[in-house]
Amino acid sequence: MKKVTFYIMQESKNGTEASMPQHHILACKLAGEFYQQGQRVYIHANDESAANQVDEYLWQLDANSFVPHNLQGEGPRNGAPVEIGFQPPCHRYQVLINLHDQTPQFAVNFNQIIDFVPHQDGLKQQARERYKHYRQTGLQLLTVNVE
Repeated sequence: MKKVTFYIMQESKNGTEASMPQHHILACKLAGEFYQQGQRVYIHANDESAANQVDEYLWQLDANSFVPHNLQGEGPRNGAPVEIGFQPPCHRYQVLINLHDQTPQFAVNFNQIIDFVPHQDGLKQQARERYKHYRQTGLQLLTVNVE
């Protein structure tokens, strides 16, 4: 059965957001874990700027944590193991990591979907809407609290 895992974010310890949102950093970490398991991952961002930010973050990881990735439309013909974009993916992936405010229409094409509940009220409400949509679609829903 296809499943959706929501990671529930807590307010950052210092009370301020870093230059990149916590859930984007966690998304990069999870993409690396899925890559290590041999799974292909598509990270869906809100827009080109957000996709570029995730791309830059992945390039800054140390050599031991390197995740082969590319922005959508770049890289090898069949795509890298991890692709970052803001349009529907052109290749097949097992895992969708959703950083978009809305539920992507193509989400049902993935076996596993990762989504996030940021601690900010407006973003939290958008996450509730995505949760409802996934539930109405009949997907198995799980939640994980992030400390």
